[in-house]
Amino acid sequence: MARLPRLTVPGFAHHVIQRGNNRQPIFLQDADRVVMWELLQEQARKFQVAVHAYVLMDNHFHLLATPQTHDGLPLMMQAVGRSYVRYFNRCHQRSGTLWEGRYRSTIVQTERYLLACMVYIDLNPVRAGMVAAPGDFPWSGYAHHMGRRSDPLLTPHALYWALGNTPFAREAAYGALVQAGLAAQEQQDIARSAHAGWALGAPEFVSSLQQRTTRRVSKGRAGRPVLLPESE
Repeated sequence: MARLPRLTVPGFAHHVIQRGNNRQPIFLQDADRVVMWELLQEQARKFQVAVHAYVLMDNHFHLLATPQTHDGLPLMMQAVGRSYVRYFNRCHQRSGTLWEGRYRSTIVQTERYLLACMVYIDLNPVRAGMVAAPGDFPWSGYAHHMGRRSDPLLTPHALYWALGNTPFAREAAYGALVQAGLAAQEQQDIARSAHAGWALGAPEFVSSLQQRTTRRVSKGRAGRPVLLPESE
């Protein structure tokens, strides 16, 4: 069965995943991650995409981002993907594809899942067994959310600002969310929606979103289950 076209709706947060081909590494050294971070920053600004959270794993990366235009997110991802592959192939003396097909994305109901998606992304290195705590992994937005450094790639979402009236209050509240982690079902819902491309939210949110497009935004009754890669 052909994959559904990606759905992009301006003003809504999107959880994005891009993986390496056959789960192969897309970052072999810190310099590679620096290049990716710079490309994301440059292209997000160019195409009016606000990035709220990110993590650069070994063989994939996650973004939580809100585009301001219908084509901003796909244009950003296309520009980042092409530029990074040229750099990676040249730097590491290789040729051919780097990505496992096109990126995957899903629209997230802000009030219900946005902060949970931020936590999900920041905890990714911990789930993968790469570090013991999210603060030990330098290639995510966690340090920015906790006030430990300023990350120009990130644009904090209004819901993050609403966590407290002062930077200290916001950082403490977000730290408590990360410390609490996610329930197993919530974690599974986030992972499945991102990989399948289904909208992530309450039934009324999904129904409202469906009215905006002819493309299906939720899973039908029939169909095979989505198999999730490890540590994503």
